[in-house]
Amino acid sequence: MSVRPRSGVEIPELTARVARASNPKGTAAMWVRDRLDGLWSDEDFVAWYPRDGRAGISPAQLATVSVLQFLHNLSDRQAAEAVCCRIDFKYALGLELDDPGFHHSVLGDFRERLAREGRADALLDLALERLKAAGLVRERGRQRTDSTRILSAARVLTRLELVLETVRAAVEEVARTAPEVLDGLVTAEWGERYGRQVRMCSQPSRPVSRLTQAGLDAHALLTAVGAQTPWCQAGRQVRVLRQVLLQQFYTDAGDRLRPRDEKAGLPPAGRRIQSPYDTDARYVSRNDTKWTGYLAHVTETCDDEGTNVITDVATLVSAGDIKALPGIHQRLAHRRLLPAQHLVDAGYTSAVAIDDTARAHNTELVGPLAARGPNRHRKQQTGFAREDFAIDFDHRTVTCPNGKVTANWVQAPAMAPYLVARFHKNHCAPCPDRSRCTSGASPRTINFLPRHLHQIQAKNRADQHDPAWLRLYHSRSGVEGTVNEIVNGHRMRRCRYHQTAKVHLQHVLTAIAINIQRLSEQDPDTSTYRPRPPTAFQQYLQQREFPRPMWWRQGK
Repeated sequence: MSVRPRSGVEIPELTARVARASNPKGTAAMWVRDRLDGLWSDEDFVAWYPRDGRAGISPAQLATVSVLQFLHNLSDRQAAEAVCCRIDFKYALGLELDDPGFHHSVLGDFRERLAREGRADALLDLALERLKAAGLVRERGRQRTDSTRILSAARVLTRLELVLETVRAAVEEVARTAPEVLDGLVTAEWGERYGRQVRMCSQPSRPVSRLTQAGLDAHALLTAVGAQTPWCQAGRQVRVLRQVLLQQFYTDAGDRLRPRDEKAGLPPAGRRIQSPYDTDARYVSRNDTKWTGYLAHVTETCDDEGTNVITDVATLVSAGDIKALPGIHQRLAHRRLLPAQHLVDAGYTSAVAIDDTARAHNTELVGPLAARGPNRHRKQQTGFAREDFAIDFDHRTVTCPNGKVTANWVQAPAMAPYLVARFHKNHCAPCPDRSRCTSGASPRTINFLPRHLHQIQAKNRADQHDPAWLRLYHSRSGVEGTVNEIVNGHRMRRCRYHQTAKVHLQHVLTAIAINIQRLSEQDPDTSTYRPRPPTAFQQYLQQREFPRPMWWRQGK
């Protein structure tokens, strides 16, 4: 399938007239065509298709329909029906009123193409480039980022259910591609165990023996596949079964297959496959919240003027927010949309991250540093914490509250970027405050950052008490409303699809849809709208110069 670019496509006259008559104020779909002349053109997608072959449906039209689909929370069938029936969709796509549209399966095929080779981010690049050209988003403003949990589309399985369902999926794949492998292997018991999807009660009978039997069945199936049809080993479900077997079982000294436990090398829950159908989803635990799926990191503009625009969305499996920060800045730099100030919460900040962001991108990372590590003296507010020790970077010494000085100053690779200073036992053994400083027989050890990072850390913690810094950081909380809009208003809490690439594509299309919705609803210059005037009580408070909350509407 190839692309035949359609340059300069105009809206049919009858379509435009009917759309204007039935929607005098316009819709989001019509706004895209009127204000941006469409978010993209066929020429933008030429490199994603082969040069020869049958001409396919316009990729620019399919991309627009995909965005409108997520804007209105439509299924593929409903989106294809909207192209047939909705006048504003025909207006946005430049179709005649009697155009029959296309079959709904075309949208699934188009998503398969978009999910490859990072094309989802390229689609967001194209949309933001059009918004920049229209003056709706700019570089070097202020942006903010937050993350939220995304639940996998696959059902959450227990360990026994996971192994049984993985074997069942592999058996289905082999029966479809090489049924002769199952001859002589499958018995009536296999039909009982794998004849239908696995669903168990909360407390199944004989869980350990059933788990062991499933492992034996998996081993027998993989052995038969490898011996009879080696080419079948490349099947997706067969490869998943091999990985699950390695993660869940081991062979003991007597050459018997046994389920793994922590002592036998069972991988942590965050690294194990949780479903044979979504092998990228992982078990994640953050504070008191636990789920199986992904993390979505959303970045948007938050300048004092203009509409907030989502500039980046990242889909990761890792539970650490700070690991997403370099990728966010790299993509924003590629789009020429780096902010001057980037507002984040404590999960994204560290002294190293603040320094690296300023050096690499000339961006100020604004956010509180994570709370200091656990320390019994700090918790109990007794004894000496790290802050009670004086650090002299010029002379490379550390002085304790009782005046003892250590010159044992090392930078161990395992502790990087921290420096380590250890007091001598002759300093700590006779000290009258030893019980308030350290426990055990070892002398006190102090870990601290190098000078430039130490200064960044000290400045950040001092800034958190500055009213100007607090006013600036106050605008970060608005991104939580965007997260709520995404996960609840556009149903992004649960994935529509399996695997990271398709899940990320869902997030990108949702982000573009929200941008369109926000920008299309902004008031035009000729609008007669005025904010609600203050109430009588608000006027009373203003006259007496009482402090006014920020959420009060301004009267004109």
